[in-house]
This record gives sequence, structure tokens and C-alpha cells, in this order.
Amino acid sequence: MGVVSWSAVADVLAALCLLGGALLAFAAGVGVVRFPDLLARMHSATKPQVLGLVLVLIGLALRLRSGPALWMLVLVAVFQMLTSPVAAHMVGRAGYRTGKVRQELLVVDELTADQDAARRAAGLDADGDPHGAHRS
Repeated sequence: MGVVSWSAVADVLAALCLLGGALLAFAAGVGVVRFPDLLARMHSATKPQVLGLVLVLIGLALRLRSGPALWMLVLVAVFQMLTSPVAAHMVGRAGYRTGKVRQELLVVDELTADQDAARRAAGLDADGDPHGAHRS
């Protein structure tokens, strides 16, 4: 039985990571196109896409085995993991404020309660107008 080199093992692991990452990125794209509402689409656009990208980056790192390239891939992964949750949060919040979120799908709706409490504390009615103000 022959000796397996570390290079061959790294190449096989790289291929598996690249294939897994590509499948997750594909699943994220299909989810964005096929899911019915904003929150489901947002979920599929962030979770599997980020994991898929990280797997692709790990596969590239295993295949390239270069110091400068490895640090660049680490930076890409870190920035992706920092920006993706923030972007998803902002998209979800904007969708909620514009009425794109289906309220019947929410189990707990803390944002509406917080917004109502803030309006009451500021002395505003449900439309954001001061109490007693009449619209013309």
C-alpha cells in the first residue's frame, strides 16, 4: 500500500470544500428566488451564502497554500462575516417598516411593541402626529 502525501489529502479536502461551498451558494440563490416572503429570502441570502463562501475560501486556502493569499482569504471571510449580519438586519428592518413582512408569520413581534411604546412616550399617536393634532 502506497504512502499518501499531505498534498494529495489537502487537494481532496480542498475539492470537498469547494464543492460544498458551491452547493450552499447555489441553495442560497435558489432560496432567494423561490421563497415566498422577505424574511425567508433574507435568511436564505445570508446563512447558507456566508457558510458557502467560507467553505470556498477554505478550499482555496488548502489549494493555494500561500501565505499572502491565505491572509487575503482570511480578510475576505472576516469582512463577509462582519457585513452580512448587519446588511440582513437593515434589510429586515426596512422591510418591516415598509410593510413587506407578513405579520401572520411572526411568532413574537417585539418591534411593534417597542415602536408603540416609543410613540406613547413621545406623546404621538399611531400615525406619528402629536396627540390632538388634526390632519387637513
